[in-house]
Amino acid sequence: MKTARLPRGAVAGLLLAATLFVAAAALARPAPESLAEVAIADLPREAREVLVQIRAGGPFAFERDGVVFGNRERILPQEPRGYYHEYTVRTPGSKGRGARRIVCGGPPTTPVACFYTADHYRSFARIHP
Repeated sequence: MKTARLPRGAVAGLLLAATLFVAAAALARPAPESLAEVAIADLPREAREVLVQIRAGGPFAFERDGVVFGNRERILPQEPRGYYHEYTVRTPGSKGRGARRIVCGGPPTTPVACFYTADHYRSFARIHP
């Protein structure tokens, strides 16, 4: 059985295309300082309840609440690992955890900044009073 070979230069072209794709994806991410903002009063009721629970140190509805959020999407401002923690915001009608989360940075019960996502980390809005 013969192995198919790429034409000369095709490998370089594929590498260039992959590099451009990765660069375009990085450029498409919003800069942390350009994140949308949402007022606490405009959050869903369930999210406001989670904010109260965060400041009280719990109790939380889900076992994974309070785990370290890795910020792999690099949408939130870069901070050392362990700075961000995530919390589930109940989604009415969802059987599991759903897509809504609050991610807070800083000390667990006195966070420096909190962010809301309704689409499982594809976008975030900075929560403000």
